[in-house]
Amino acid sequence: MKAVILAAGEGLRCRPLTLTRSKVMLPVANKPLLEHIIRAVAENDVSEIILVVGYKKERIMDYFGDGLEFGVKISYVFQDAQLGTAHAVKQAKEHIDCDFLVLNGDNLIDKDTISDIMKGRNGYVTLLAVEREQTTGYGVVLSENGRVVKILEKPKEVVSHLVNAGVYLFSREIFDEIDKTSVSDTGEYAITDTIQQIILDGKIVSMVESKSMWIDAVHSWDFLKANSVVLEGLNKKLSGTVENGAMIKGNVAIGENSIIRSGCYIVGPVTIGKNCDIGPNTVILPSTAIGDNTSIGSSVEIQASILMNDIRVGSGSYISNSIIGANNTIGPQFSTEVGRELLIEMRGILHRAEHLGTVMGDDNILANRILIKAGKMIGNNCSVESGVTIHRDIPPDSIVV
Repeated sequence: MKAVILAAGEGLRCRPLTLTRSKVMLPVANKPLLEHIIRAVAENDVSEIILVVGYKKERIMDYFGDGLEFGVKISYVFQDAQLGTAHAVKQAKEHIDCDFLVLNGDNLIDKDTISDIMKGRNGYVTLLAVEREQTTGYGVVLSENGRVVKILEKPKEVVSHLVNAGVYLFSREIFDEIDKTSVSDTGEYAITDTIQQIILDGKIVSMVESKSMWIDAVHSWDFLKANSVVLEGLNKKLSGTVENGAMIKGNVAIGENSIIRSGCYIVGPVTIGKNCDIGPNTVILPSTAIGDNTSIGSSVEIQASILMNDIRVGSGSYISNSIIGANNTIGPQFSTEVGRELLIEMRGILHRAEHLGTVMGDDNILANRILIKAGKMIGNNCSVESGVTIHRDIPPDSIVV
């Protein structure tokens, strides 16, 4: 068995974080989302993976290499033009000589998710479905006795609570079906159209309903939920130095050469990378991931957030339900306001964020006493002067005074 993982997309709805990396490389518990998927595949004894890459592909290839470090053999194929999921799968044709898995690179899964579909395999095609109360924006599956009768893409009315999870088991004959697939109204070749064509031909397409992990990372703030879920399984590991007077409760992982200064209070699950300096008197609360080479000043409070690598946070700051990109320098008394049920506009479309502070891109310099209003974002390479309150999204390369 081989696996094809679709990882060519840009991730426009995760801007500004995807200005410098593809969505599959955004961190969940200090590891790229794609790494979690690859490890889940490897734990099911699938040892050969074909990664379909495109946008920012060099960063993916540099990180994963030939896959040996992750217990698999990785090959790469390229989808430079984003022409749909069926087109992406077709790029792997020359590497496939047997039945194979197909997975989306932006859905967080675990080993049990893959095990579910492998155990339930039946028919010409097997697809994985998950039950969701809210199905808006998803393809839903209609089935009878475990056999798929129709896949409806983004229906306006609720006709099923079973969402197509984008995990499939195919035989090599799927490539012949892809060649017969017509272009959709959106100008793409969709694998769901291929499967619907197979159903109309009278061939068996079976469905496996899974209760295992499946989190669709559509927006940047979805990574906060994914981060929280993965950290729930964290094991305590203290490789760094914890000074006398620091208190650590619950499952906390601290990387090599990191220092937790006196007076710190950390409540897990929390993961802190290598070569970090935390505190003194800093409070880090659950569902927080702090990347490598990060320095946190005194009397800072961080909760339910993702801080990437190479960040400096000044003393007296407050960060909550936020994602801070790499190589940011943040001055003292920085604060994120947090809002619920926010409507965030992206490319003229409103998107809902249940609970969000801010999302900040890479390589920014923020001076002292800056407040970011809930849901407002900062791009890359921005400079913000002291005492500013951010009331609107800041585009890349801006100077805010």
